[in-house]
Amino acid sequence: MSCHELEALRLGLMNVLGTEDKSAREHAKQELDGHLEGPIEALANAETFSEIERHLDAALVDLEEEIATADESDPEYDYLRGRLVAVRDAEQAVHRLTSQGEGVLDGLGEAHDVLHEAFPVDE
Repeated sequence: MSCHELEALRLGLMNVLGTEDKSAREHAKQELDGHLEGPIEALANAETFSEIERHLDAALVDLEEEIATADESDPEYDYLRGRLVAVRDAEQAVHRLTSQGEGVLDGLGEAHDVLHEAFPVDE
C-alpha cells in the first residue's frame, strides 16, 4: 500500500513550482503506476494552487470513504488512518503556501501603491 495522495501532491507541486528534478518526478510516477485516476490523477496533473487544493480535497474525501468502509481488524487499517493524518497535514501545508503567496502578492500591490504615492506620476 502506498500513499498515493502524497505522491500525487508532490507531482502537482512540482508542476506549480516548475521543478525540473526528473528523478523525483519519475519516482512519484512509479509510486502512482496503475493508480492515476480520479482525484489522484487530477492532483498529479494540477498546474495551480487552487487546482491542488480542490483535487486534494476530493482525494481526502475518497480516503475518508475508504477508511469508513475498512475493517478495523485489517492489519492495514492503522496505516490508512495514518495516511489520513499525513494527507490532512499536507493539506494544511498547501493552505499555508497559498496564503503566504497571496500575502506576498498583496504586499507587492501595497508597495506599488506606496511608491506611486511617494513619487506621483503626471499623466
